Amino acid sequence: MKKALITLIFICTLVISSVPAYAAIERENREWQDETIYSIMVDRFFDANTKNDIDVNTQDPLAYNGGDFQGVMDKLDYLKDMGFTAIRLTSIFDNTDGGYHGYWVNDFYKTDEHFGSLKTFKKLVQEAHKRDMKVIIDFVTNNVSPEHPWVKDSSKRNWFNEYREISDLNNQDEIKNGWVNGLPDLNQDNPEVKEYILDAAKWWINETDIDGYSLPEVNYVPESFWSEFSREIKKEKENFFLLGITAANSTVDLDTYKSAGIDSITDYQYSGNLRNVFAATNQSFSPLNDNKVQKPEMQPLFFDNEMTTRFTRDIVKNKHFPGARWKTALTYIYSTPGIPVVFYGSEIALNGGEIPDNRQPMNFRTEKELIDYITKLGELRNQLPSLTRGSMEMLYEKDGMAVYKRVYQDETAIIAINNTSESQNVTLNNDQIEGGKELRGLLKGDLVRSKDDRYDLIIDRDEAEVYVLAKKSGINLPLIGSLIVVYVLFAIFIIKIRKRRVR
Repeated sequence: MKKALITLIFICTLVISSVPAYAAIERENREWQDETIYSIMVDRFFDANTKNDIDVNTQDPLAYNGGDFQGVMDKLDYLKDMGFTAIRLTSIFDNTDGGYHGYWVNDFYKTDEHFGSLKTFKKLVQEAHKRDMKVIIDFVTNNVSPEHPWVKDSSKRNWFNEYREISDLNNQDEIKNGWVNGLPDLNQDNPEVKEYILDAAKWWINETDIDGYSLPEVNYVPESFWSEFSREIKKEKENFFLLGITAANSTVDLDTYKSAGIDSITDYQYSGNLRNVFAATNQSFSPLNDNKVQKPEMQPLFFDNEMTTRFTRDIVKNKHFPGARWKTALTYIYSTPGIPVVFYGSEIALNGGEIPDNRQPMNFRTEKELIDYITKLGELRNQLPSLTRGSMEMLYEKDGMAVYKRVYQDETAIIAINNTSESQNVTLNNDQIEGGKELRGLLKGDLVRSKDDRYDLIIDRDEAEVYVLAKKSGINLPLIGSLIVVYVLFAIFIIKIRKRRVR
């Protein structure tokens, strides 16, 4: 009986392994272009430790609301399950009173007491790494709080640029030397300032084992500083990531900062194009074809962040259902060259206007439909190398209906997005995709077989599908044979058990 049981288990394993896989196995040597980032404003995410609730007022959008490191730690599995492979935290450094957002830095070597201790933050990083998730934190280099001890220290007067407000955001001299919102502007050309910032940045890497920095208002700091910063910082840890966050209303030459060693730079113009295309139906995808940056696979793709109104606000203004628009929008950034950066609350279509309305507390007690959809997208992005490393070719595009191809090695993915108000039918020919095969839908389960070397795709409105090209499936004789063997062995197993009971 024991031998029969072992044989049965072996055959079952054989049968399971004979089922065709629809996706590549999880990749080794993951690169940053393979990541999917969830962006968190710590104070507004989740309050798990009420002992940190100092001066907390959840009714005041300009006060601390209670989110902390423990709250992020407690939700790591929630994020991991949705397919996110990295988290980005807004500034966690000690801030002056009211600096819930983290941008009024008072001490570069301390965590904000409202968020938790350095020990707790280290544990957060460790727990993320246990889940194979990377951690990026904001590192503010442009300014400090008006109450920072340096401001009152006469010996450090030359640590700051002379006071002047910025009146023209397109004037490079003004934005690199002016005081943003009255915040003391650091003089990065001063060797002492430069050394201090570099030492602090290195300290956080070596002390906490973080994986990257996001750099707020990166274009307000001279490129020469970034060249040295990136060169020195990347010596501290292999594959350390630098994400430049440009000021929202600035016109920036992105390639200039990439040449200075910044790996990835936010492009608000492209983000605006994304918002315009997906906030309503029947919008042409053509504005999205103008992304001419170096290494587009490293470009952060986002709809909103802590400095913008919520994308949901655009959708509501257009009188559309947020869930439908978010689904097609996320499908696009998850399946085109670039790194998706999803702002907390997008998975529940959180709404919000200008700052601070866009920074409302996260709500974990909501319906799960959009969360389930993001989870499936994340699964596919993590399993299909073609979605993160493949070439990109638009096969069809018209008024909100798009079909494009991603190819990596022997894997071909076809993505169809119907962001129109009607069902759409698109035919792909032998010049666009190899004939005689079939397209297996992994998002919705659609199956399209080649007929006369053509593929007829029928996509309902507000829907999308991610196909992989595969050989035509037919009667799987080996699988059927294996199943017969299993049934026979199982019958023998049951007969032997009954005979033993009779004895």
